Amino acid sequence: MSLACRAYPAHSGVQRRPWLVFLHGLLGRGSEWQPVLARCGDWPCLTVDLPGHGASAAVSPSGFAALDNQLTAVLRQQNIERYWLVGYSLGGRVAMYHAARQPAGLCGLVVEGSHPGLLHPAERLARLESDRRWAQRFLQQPLPQVLDAWYRQPLFAELTDPQRQGLIGLRSHNQPAGIAQMLLATSLGHQPPLDAALRRLRHPFYCLCGEQDARFRALAETRGLPLSLLPGGHNVHHAHPDDFAHRLLSLIRC
Repeated sequence: MSLACRAYPAHSGVQRRPWLVFLHGLLGRGSEWQPVLARCGDWPCLTVDLPGHGASAAVSPSGFAALDNQLTAVLRQQNIERYWLVGYSLGGRVAMYHAARQPAGLCGLVVEGSHPGLLHPAERLARLESDRRWAQRFLQQPLPQVLDAWYRQPLFAELTDPQRQGLIGLRSHNQPAGIAQMLLATSLGHQPPLDAALRRLRHPFYCLCGEQDARFRALAETRGLPLSLLPGGHNVHHAHPDDFAHRLLSLIRC
């Protein structure tokens, strides 16, 4: 089964440019990029619903290699020959995995709050166990209860109570079984470290990060990733779409 996607052609009269292909994070869906897309009308854009999410809820995830094949198939089906990948969190990890294979049509890569991979086996085992526990919670507990706990993790410490409740409402469309499956299939514990492959990229690569996102800011600095800071915390494109879109458009080029 193919991944669901939606294409947004560029404004008429704009010269032919590469596509901007947007990949959402865990619990998200392609339509959540709309506030950013509204500011990218001079570029053709494509949003993709990852397995277990949005209109791809019935698509079963089976790991990074299979997901990369599904993404490649979507690009082919949409006749997209030249493109930038823009990914948030899990979507950024999928984008980095794809870019590491040096696909012919890739023009550049922009990731937000995303991890290039754990370096040590013990860290990967610990992450797998953590993700298994979260998957069980998604399967066994009421979704609003699990989402409330999810957004109380230190990663989302900048959220106010109204912002947390807003995200819980936004994510309540999800099917718990699909989220649990995706969480296990694409656990950071399964992802190979991509640092070396990313350093070999022939194309531009940028890591966007909120100034208040202490975890991913420190990660990018420690691992020598090409860091570009923006206002906000872990989910900048949601909280500050104007700032995100402005920075994105300042970085990409034909």
